[in-house]
Amino acid sequence: MLRYILRRLLIAIPTLLILIIICFLLMYAAPGGPFTSERPLPPQVLANIEAKYGLNDPLPVQMWNYVVGIVTRFDFGPSFIYKDRDVNDIIAQGFPVTLTYGTISFVIATLVGVSLGVLAAIRHNTLLDYIAVGATFSAQALPNFVMAPILVIIFTWQLGWLPGGGWNGGQWQYVVMPVIALSTSYMASIARITRSSMLETLHSNFIRTAKAKGLSTRTIIRRHAMKPAMMPVVSYLGPAFVAMITGSVVIDLYFSTGGIGQSFVNSALNRDYAVMLGVTILYGTLTIIFNLLADVAYAWLDPKIRY
Repeated sequence: MLRYILRRLLIAIPTLLILIIICFLLMYAAPGGPFTSERPLPPQVLANIEAKYGLNDPLPVQMWNYVVGIVTRFDFGPSFIYKDRDVNDIIAQGFPVTLTYGTISFVIATLVGVSLGVLAAIRHNTLLDYIAVGATFSAQALPNFVMAPILVIIFTWQLGWLPGGGWNGGQWQYVVMPVIALSTSYMASIARITRSSMLETLHSNFIRTAKAKGLSTRTIIRRHAMKPAMMPVVSYLGPAFVAMITGSVVIDLYFSTGGIGQSFVNSALNRDYAVMLGVTILYGTLTIIFNLLADVAYAWLDPKIRY
């Protein structure tokens, strides 16, 4: 297992380099630039600005300087739009916000989804199973861009219980609705996967053997069924966690939390290539790390797995 982890880490380095190069080329191949607008700048002014940011250098030189800055100093460079701010500052300001409510959403979605899926599988074809299946289908039919305005209409406009936006240092009143809007659809997916996997596990031969030995249902579920049933769930949880802490653009924009998703959208609209590259590299790094953790957890659940 240790050799597998080291091998995956060694593969991650060239993967990130390829990601940086491809994103760099794609963004600079797009028409326009960070300093082009409806009213063009005088050629002398534009030349001075490009010289300040090194944009007048040949493209291979720009790419080399960018990669060297990341590898040696973990420096994503200055922002082209926000004066006196670099990309590291923007990420350091927005990412903790997204990480906070994304992690809370992940924990809630996992606990509720797994519990609901296990209960639905144990009580198969009962009223509890029908309610759980109906709730998961309803939750999946309400993605975050639909759930967010519904929550605001109910809890802010009609009831007046919660603020409709902002962050205010992460006080619980400002976290509740973003967490609900973000976790609902993922919770439904986790519950559906858990239910299907648990039903398949409960019909396995080793479960029949455990029942024939007279073991209680609780013991069978806890000691024999949970681990194999969680294998498909673990495979889903790795990408799901990355999606929750990075793919929350709708949540950041709708609730004005100030998270990293809002900075990513603003950088795309303003053609701030440095911020777009920095956030993209952050997303890629997190995806590689948590997919590796999911693979390790998968091997722990099933000792037959050999990498």
